[in-house]
Amino acid sequence: MSLLSPAFDASGLRDYAHDWAVVDVETSGLVARRDRVLSLAVVVLGPDGEQTDEFSTLLDPGCDPGPVHVHGLTSERLRGAPVFDQVAPRIAAMLRDRVLVAHNAQFDYDFLAHEFARAGTALPVARRLCTLALNRRVDPPTEDLRLGTLAAHYGVHQVRAHDALDDTRVLAGVLRASLREAARLELPLPFVPCPPRQDPRFAPRTPKKPCAYRNPGRPEPGGPLVQGMKVAITGETLRPRAELERQAVEAGLNVMASVSRHTSALVTNDAASGSGKARRALAEGVPVLDESTFVRLLGEVRPGTPHERTRSSDAAIPSPASPAATAPAPPGRVPTAAALPAPAEPAPPTPARPARPVSDDRPLSGRRVLVLGGTHPEAVAARGRIVELGGAAAINLSSSVTDVVLLDGGERDRRMKRITALAFPTHAAAWLDAPVIAPLPRKGGGPAAPCVLPRGGVIDLPQPSGSAPAVPWTVTATWAQQTSCEIDVVAFVVDDDEQVCFDEDFVFYGAPENPGGTVRLHSDGPTEQTIGVDLAALPPSARKVVVAAAIDGSPTFGDVGAIHISSGPGPSAAPLVQATLDAATTERTLLLAELYRRGPLWRLRTVGQGYDQGLGAVARSYGVDVAG
Repeated sequence: MSLLSPAFDASGLRDYAHDWAVVDVETSGLVARRDRVLSLAVVVLGPDGEQTDEFSTLLDPGCDPGPVHVHGLTSERLRGAPVFDQVAPRIAAMLRDRVLVAHNAQFDYDFLAHEFARAGTALPVARRLCTLALNRRVDPPTEDLRLGTLAAHYGVHQVRAHDALDDTRVLAGVLRASLREAARLELPLPFVPCPPRQDPRFAPRTPKKPCAYRNPGRPEPGGPLVQGMKVAITGETLRPRAELERQAVEAGLNVMASVSRHTSALVTNDAASGSGKARRALAEGVPVLDESTFVRLLGEVRPGTPHERTRSSDAAIPSPASPAATAPAPPGRVPTAAALPAPAEPAPPTPARPARPVSDDRPLSGRRVLVLGGTHPEAVAARGRIVELGGAAAINLSSSVTDVVLLDGGERDRRMKRITALAFPTHAAAWLDAPVIAPLPRKGGGPAAPCVLPRGGVIDLPQPSGSAPAVPWTVTATWAQQTSCEIDVVAFVVDDDEQVCFDEDFVFYGAPENPGGTVRLHSDGPTEQTIGVDLAALPPSARKVVVAAAIDGSPTFGDVGAIHISSGPGPSAAPLVQATLDAATTERTLLLAELYRRGPLWRLRTVGQGYDQGLGAVARSYGVDVAG
């Protein structure tokens, strides 16, 4: 089946014609550094979309095959299959000099990268394309973006789900159809560069066990240590540093890599050393203990309060403030979590599932409106008005856009040629004062409209029903596809003190998952990234996951414009929540959203709080020891 259709000639698809290697893997689990590939398939397509080769095989993983009820691959079926080392040369030849394509491509890419590393060689892939990310850009009118749903929408026949070869053939058909739709909308493809993954960042790590006790604060002068106290060590020690840390952890203390205002004590034999930890301890008034005193106190640590004992006040955690203008930190001041918008009165109880209006008679309800042109403040005001009128504010052209508003200069936007050719309704700015609209055509099988939250909005997340397995909750950030600067999406897993338990609970490009694998960064494309959080597996000490975006270099969010976030259960599910955060101007770091505990529930809050400082300053405010 060719990429070409009667609506397009070859020149119209030139930017979409590449050599493709379409891949699917079935695995023994979800963690690439721990689990193994059980079967894989590769289908090779030429630039015209025609298939030129295919290969599939079962593999002997040398371990338990995991969820047999999902993939059907028992130990008996896999016995006698080749090991990955034996097929690696064949797979490498099919992948080399081609774009790797997969649905949720980082998953397949990570598993292949680790399998190639175990085989003593590098995965020969320079860039990849995720059909999930591509269809987020296209935004077809489907219930969700799962492979089977997209196959039905695009008319691709599926025989056996979770069969690697059949899934790969189906995915090849979905790729062809998605590329045609992307060409129709003139959307740039979300290619992701793939540097070699042989460096230590991707070596297996042993998860550090979170401290089981709440932080009781600082010790009284001359008083005992209490389980849960946060301690840091700096300078030369008489005993090996690792031995001191081990004893402290066994006693129930929380050993930190850095000092903050929440540190209970700093252990050092030279308080005047001038180290970064010593200077911060002096500035914050943190008690200083010498090594011999610390060792003596380790023998009489008092019992602490376990995290499992939910405080009665947990049920009264207030909802955040109503939307307000972004308030950057004063120049020269390092922002802290305390600088977030002030809390408001507690919200009334909400349903277990995210609330969606049963009926919304606001004029733009169910519509997705793209704003072009205008100054940054004018575009912010226009998008805010769209939300007030019940609509969703789009920042990129997609098939779900229903209307386009042209502010001053909007007619010169490069997308106007395609908008005109596809006859999207366009309106002057005054249209937002009293919009007159034609009814939307009813499309069967389309998703329910996500709940649109304003800045500072809060909603309860649904709880898994019955025996349904928990899926990672995702927060996807997207920005304008013409953005030229680099933007990094990051996450901090923090405790009651708004501090990470250890540096590895800072998830970013250089460390794309925390040691426990409960929080992961997925690089979906150059202008979209996703944080996945396994809420059910987070330890009790994790009270909140903060998702932020930071600009690399001198541009600000006033130059970038709006950041759109969508959130839902799993990467392929239809989003249940969305928001457009665009009030930032001079800021280089922007807090996007928070997932936080409220009694037995998890809640999502859109934040939109910006800081002029870079990511390093914000990371330090959450207790992360940032080099330099």
